[in-house]
Amino acid sequence: MKDDPLDYKNEADLVLERAADRLRAVLKEAASRLDPFPPFPGAFFSYGIEIEAPGIVLADVGCVVLGQDGDLYEIKVGQDVPALDMEMTDPVALRNEELKPLDLHPRDYLVYGYNALVKVVELLLEREAEGAR
Repeated sequence: MKDDPLDYKNEADLVLERAADRLRAVLKEAASRLDPFPPFPGAFFSYGIEIEAPGIVLADVGCVVLGQDGDLYEIKVGQDVPALDMEMTDPVALRNEELKPLDLHPRDYLVYGYNALVKVVELLLEREAEGAR
């Protein structure tokens, strides 16, 4: 029996952290098998798979993606607006795409990471089935 009630929470936090670390390793290994890695839809330069996590709300975080390295990122897509109308107007040159690393609480990582792993496995199985045809 625990002396301090916080010992229960601390133990649960450790369990979550170990599970998130293990899931992170499995996800990295699975993502490394996706060759070629899919480009992010609508992006010019970025590769990534959109990951949804119903029930999880992350304040100030937009679209979460799985990157080629198996880590989770927030993708930010925009355009740099020229200071003068005379400046370059090539839309590709003005395009700004950024993958911002996410530092998630282990509880949130477990949900996003698991959903990411499911998507990677689905893609691997699809590619395997296409190769068998």
